[in-house]
Amino acid sequence: MYGKTIIDFEEGCECLETGVSKLTRILEEETTSETEIPIDPEEYLTAYTTIYNMCCQTPPHNHSQRLYDKYHDIVERYTYKTVLPCIQHKHDEYLLRELSRRWDHYKVFVKWLSHLFSYLERFFISQRNYPSLLEVAMKSFRDLVYLEVQAKDVVMALIRREREGEQIDRELLKNVLDVFVQSGMGTIERYEKDFEKFLLEDMASYYARKASSWIQEDSCPEYMIKSEESLRKEKERATHYLHSTTEPKLVEIVQNALLVSVSKQLLEKEHSGCSALLRDAKMDDLSRMYRLFNPIPKGLEPVAEAFRIHVTREGNTLIKQAQDAAANGSVVEEQGLVGKIIDLHDKYMVYVKDCFKNHTLFHKALKEAFEIFCNKKVAERSSAELLATFCDNLFKMSGKSDEAIEAAIDNVVKLLDYSHDKDLFAEFYRNQLGRRLLFCHNFNEEHEKSILSKMKGQQGSQYTSKMEGMVTELELAKEFQKGFKRCLTAKPGGIDLGVTVLTSSFWPRYKNSPDLILPREMVDCVEAFKSYYAMKTNQRKLTWIYSLGTCHVIGNFDPKPIELVLSTYQAVVLCLFNNTERLTYKEMIEQLNLSHEDLVRVLLSLSCAKHRILKKEPDSKSISTTDVFEFNSKFTNTMRRIKVSLPPMEDQDRKKVVKDVNVDRHYAIDASIVRIMKSRKVLPHQQIVSQCVEQLSRTFKPDVRMIKKRIEDLLTREYLERDKENPNTFKYVA
Repeated sequence: MYGKTIIDFEEGCECLETGVSKLTRILEEETTSETEIPIDPEEYLTAYTTIYNMCCQTPPHNHSQRLYDKYHDIVERYTYKTVLPCIQHKHDEYLLRELSRRWDHYKVFVKWLSHLFSYLERFFISQRNYPSLLEVAMKSFRDLVYLEVQAKDVVMALIRREREGEQIDRELLKNVLDVFVQSGMGTIERYEKDFEKFLLEDMASYYARKASSWIQEDSCPEYMIKSEESLRKEKERATHYLHSTTEPKLVEIVQNALLVSVSKQLLEKEHSGCSALLRDAKMDDLSRMYRLFNPIPKGLEPVAEAFRIHVTREGNTLIKQAQDAAANGSVVEEQGLVGKIIDLHDKYMVYVKDCFKNHTLFHKALKEAFEIFCNKKVAERSSAELLATFCDNLFKMSGKSDEAIEAAIDNVVKLLDYSHDKDLFAEFYRNQLGRRLLFCHNFNEEHEKSILSKMKGQQGSQYTSKMEGMVTELELAKEFQKGFKRCLTAKPGGIDLGVTVLTSSFWPRYKNSPDLILPREMVDCVEAFKSYYAMKTNQRKLTWIYSLGTCHVIGNFDPKPIELVLSTYQAVVLCLFNNTERLTYKEMIEQLNLSHEDLVRVLLSLSCAKHRILKKEPDSKSISTTDVFEFNSKFTNTMRRIKVSLPPMEDQDRKKVVKDVNVDRHYAIDASIVRIMKSRKVLPHQQIVSQCVEQLSRTFKPDVRMIKKRIEDLLTREYLERDKENPNTFKYVA
């Protein structure tokens, strides 16, 4: 510690040099490890105390500045006289080994020397804001050794050898590269400038050559395996001996060289590209493709595009097959076609979930693909109609388990999301739902409510409100019928009458002949129910829809009586023959006040179809206004009850639904345009169109020409007016 004796600078330096010489000798002998340097504690304490006292003496005997300079001289002398000569004449790997060895010695030397000068560090250097002892030592090594020794090329050569499969000393490389890092004096600028830049350039060139070779020689799976292995090895290499900041740069270069630059060529390889992997269900290879391209910015976009193109091609093939079959006269099987589309969706959803990890790009690609082919017509039937008919057949079929039906419902709701005509589907579905509710004996309310609930969750409550009202109302109608039965004291007209009361706002618009002239017995039934209904409410008006009625009529034929299950129209026609044997077509239409189209359908079913209850003159398969009809008393059948069906009106029903939807679309477009213009006041034509499409696309995809026509109509009705200076700009008229 500080005593009364003044220590001269030369005297103190002599003591210090003794300690430095011993430390240098110990390091050169290399008989001990870094942590076991055999320095005598008394000698260490003597040197430390000497330096301490020299720093604490009062001026002019305070030697702090000269000691700071002395430290610089010591490390510089050790570097120049001991370290550099041992390295200068070495080459190749021997150069690296000697550099690594001398670097380790130097770090130990500086560490012990810094301990001796620690008091100088804590007080003098910090007060003067001088470079620290470590900085002085690192600068000396950098200037005298690092800048003189060209180790970069040797390091690069070793890395190339390892890249080609040779075993190298990774610890040696790690230690040598530490010299590059430490020479940056607290930054990695030297490492980046003197080594990393050259490493990355060399690697880019190497993998560019490999990519050029592999893409020609290997299949897509083989190429991806090699790329994945190369990335793994480069990351491993970076972890073992490169600086941590190098790894992301290194990975990016390998990705660009092996993947980005050849992505199009790789994904489109004829027999092994993305499409072939999807076709052959190569799940492992597709998962590898996702792993390789996912870390690359926008790397998955070409993969998702290839996926979209492949799925679109597969779907278009299904549609084309159905279209060709329809062109050849085959009936379009909704269950088969929609079932195949559902299977296709399930198949590729597995790829999205398992191979592509539910990435949003692939969900989007799948959606875009299905939107393309799911909106194509087959035999003039829209996808909305086919999907609605699929549901109708699904619910009317027996034999399927509840689990299978629920799975099919889920798939239908998924496919509905791809349709551009959701409003058209809703109308077809509503029409078919009405028939199931009214005529289907095995109607399953749980299944109907299940699909409505799922459609409501996807499309919103407004989309399903009418259909939900239909299902709910049928239950109320049954209760109303029970009340009517309890009030009857006798059967009106001798007929067992059942009436279903429907609310017109929920149910489809059915074709009807409201002025139909009924037989007296049926008139009595109608009047009886009207009286009961009037007692319950006087706020609503009843409209009888005879076209939906069903009658059970006993036909007294000569062989045996048969119960006939008929429509109301068929029943009233047959009842005419209770009073006469023969009737002409003109007499029938006058007595019934039935439309020509409806009467023709009824007479076709009764005289030209399977069950010929009426005989027709002449005996042809078409109905003419000059035909004469006679009750066929000789008619018989093996069954005691038969159902006489009317000829189907699928085309007419389809056209009516499409027509009704188009009318509703006109109103929807009008309302949308008025909402937009009421909010914005003034808009150019293009913006009106784009905003209208955006608002309505959730329900249907409006045609631009239709929007233009509706704008013209609104101009005529003075909701809008053209700007006088710019005819393509419109103003809202309040």
